[in-house]
Amino acid sequence: MSDPAARRLSSGKLVIATHNAGKLKEIAGLLEPYGLDCISAGSLGLPEPAETGETFVANALIKARAAAQASGLPALADDSGLSVAALGGRPGVYTADWAERQWFEGEPGRDWYMAMGKVEGLLQAQGPETPRDCWFSCVLAIAWPDGESAVYEGRADGTLTWPPRGTMGFGYDPVFVPQGHHETFAELRPADKHAISHRADAFARLKAEQFGA
Repeated sequence: MSDPAARRLSSGKLVIATHNAGKLKEIAGLLEPYGLDCISAGSLGLPEPAETGETFVANALIKARAAAQASGLPALADDSGLSVAALGGRPGVYTADWAERQWFEGEPGRDWYMAMGKVEGLLQAQGPETPRDCWFSCVLAIAWPDGESAVYEGRADGTLTWPPRGTMGFGYDPVFVPQGHHETFAELRPADKHAISHRADAFARLKAEQFGA
């Protein structure tokens, strides 16, 4: 992997390697001041590569490189997930997998309420005194069509709550209460969430390196 300082993004099209409209909107909002025209891999009809990595870094690079090579444009991917201390760091890199419906759970697709319920069920099985410490991780990977890449990592610590609260987030946001707050990520206004999220932490590192911000 190349030194991230050796290559900079410039204004123009940037493929966001996601098929998730909520994630595209959030990332595009964070990059809006820098003159980048963010388009999703989904809107380009690009397939989602198999995320075979065992770390957030590996999976972010898989997605960014696949989108860059398929589109001929610079691409940015994130791999993010929830880790719960009492569950040995699970679901971790398998965060999205926990939301995938099995054949007996209805139509194919992701059910985030089901995923949140799986985490809660495992915690409750350990007893009412089980610590609920957790953290969101985010790795941002930029890849260029020639194979060069850069990686930036962020983290947000917090605790889990139940039942889910709020409608403004996605994924596990309705059960994640960030450190120093009483509202879940899904209850916070988007601007307030962006200021403290794991993705914002990773983007702050990206912006400092890529744009001197």
